[in-house]
Amino acid sequence: MKDCTSRGTNFFFSASVYTCTLMNHTIWLEKKNCTQCVAVNTTICSGYCYTRDTNLKGSFGRAFLIQRSCVPISLVYRAVFIPGCPQDVGSQLYYPAARCCSCRRCDTRTHHCVKPRPYSYDHFG
Repeated sequence: MKDCTSRGTNFFFSASVYTCTLMNHTIWLEKKNCTQCVAVNTTICSGYCYTRDTNLKGSFGRAFLIQRSCVPISLVYRAVFIPGCPQDVGSQLYYPAARCCSCRRCDTRTHHCVKPRPYSYDHFG
């Protein structure tokens, strides 16, 4: 298992402390056509990362933009067997467990990184 303590996930800014760390979390897993679900304990990344937004437009505004998310940089997939599945349905299911977290840029290939608009422009025209 990787040692994440040296990755610098804690940031000090003024009197506030921003932390991105592993956290225990219980999830309920179910599978189609199976009659039961299972609660499993896993680890997720949780916490705050230093972020700065700007109201300036264009490439000049992007120079002031800092968007970081608390994301896993190392995952392992664990198996669980779901009881109550018919014989023709595989009862094994895999779920992710984070092993190491860090404040990173939001990767649009793996995360939803869109900032929602406060209103829709479709209502004005």
